[in-house]
Amino acid sequence: MQEYLSQFNHLASLFLAQLDKMPSAKLNSQIKHKSLSEVPSGATSALLTLQKEIIPQLSGSAGPRYWGFVTGGANPAALFADWLVSTFDQNVSKGGDSIASEVEHQTLSWLRELFYLPDTFDGLITTGATSSNILAAITARQFAGNKQNVHVAKDGMNNLSVEIFASCPHASMVKALGLAGFGQHNITFIEKVENTESINIELLEQDLLESRAVSKIVLASAATVTTTSFDNLESIAKLCQKYNAWLHVDAAFGIFERCLNGPDSLTKGLEFADSITVDFHKWLNVPYDAGGFFTQHLNLVAQSCEVVAPYLINNSDKKDFLAIGIENSRRFRALPIWYTIHTYGREGINQWISQNIECTKLLANWVAKHPKLTLAFEPNLNVCGFYLSEQPQKTNLLLDEINQLGEVFLSPGEWQGKFIIRAALSNWQTKESDIEIAITSIERAINNMCA
Repeated sequence: MQEYLSQFNHLASLFLAQLDKMPSAKLNSQIKHKSLSEVPSGATSALLTLQKEIIPQLSGSAGPRYWGFVTGGANPAALFADWLVSTFDQNVSKGGDSIASEVEHQTLSWLRELFYLPDTFDGLITTGATSSNILAAITARQFAGNKQNVHVAKDGMNNLSVEIFASCPHASMVKALGLAGFGQHNITFIEKVENTESINIELLEQDLLESRAVSKIVLASAATVTTTSFDNLESIAKLCQKYNAWLHVDAAFGIFERCLNGPDSLTKGLEFADSITVDFHKWLNVPYDAGGFFTQHLNLVAQSCEVVAPYLINNSDKKDFLAIGIENSRRFRALPIWYTIHTYGREGINQWISQNIECTKLLANWVAKHPKLTLAFEPNLNVCGFYLSEQPQKTNLLLDEINQLGEVFLSPGEWQGKFIIRAALSNWQTKESDIEIAITSIERAINNMCA
């Protein structure tokens, strides 16, 4: 074991030291075919293969210029804690055998404070926004069933009368609807507010009023993935109360705006949601994978997830995490989150959030002044979108050229019928010098296309 620890220290230190200089992405990686070894090849052989064939083809996604999708890094405190998670190897499914479950409960309490959420919210740490959205879907499904005297988790959908309303749901939410049995196509799409991705409140009310479904579910967003548009959560919450509809808010990374600016900001009204999705491997910058699910109706989650078995008997007044989540066996995911909050506090976390927002503005200002680029929308958070002004149909080729250069990694998007390039800044290390490097690389990519 000592030899493994020594090698780990060497490899981890070397990787972290080179992270800033690594290509942000390895676009043409390929693994060599190897047949299963019938006899032990030994740790030395495995290590050599790892060093020669695997590590050189890893991306710099944990680094400061990986701006694809919405990708955080791993802050030092969280990285340290995550190393310990594997060492401790705790199964946080039930309480009673260690303090690990209590650490998760304390982490959830701190998160409520961090996001200015009332104590009526409870939940658990998940693998990410997708699993959180699945929990949201099955909890809303149970809500819908209870209104119609159907215990969905036990008896199935049973021709449930339900209508789901949304304007710009995240792909993971659409996936969750399919997995929960609603169907990916079973969404009533509400027209968006002009030049945004936000729900039109008047049209939402009209559709809620005209809906003949017995049960209604509204899916709202606290920062859409392309333009970081925020739905008017306060108004939507009032409509959901008026029409007895379930309100779920996908706040995967937008909730951190609330951490920075308080409850009366762009997420005003979030406290009235029935359920909330959060991603911690985004703007909290803890290692993959870590998300969170919060709800004011934990009993409905338990109705959806709990099963009775002699070996799962719970003698506590608290619900075991296995009874309110998807997995029965659970990694100690709360520890890196707990360690991050303990180490940096609100002020430290807000520092890198503010830094990302300011860096996004710097990039957007440069794009807006560039003669060959058009800024797709004014950024209000951490996403900058742009496209080629005179030949927008070639913007995808520009994206390929930028990513091939390797200095920065960006991802695609679509806005008002146009293909755009998205830069989403959510890494704790990103600073002004990284914007300068990215600008130089984008300029080079444009020149390469024109050559």
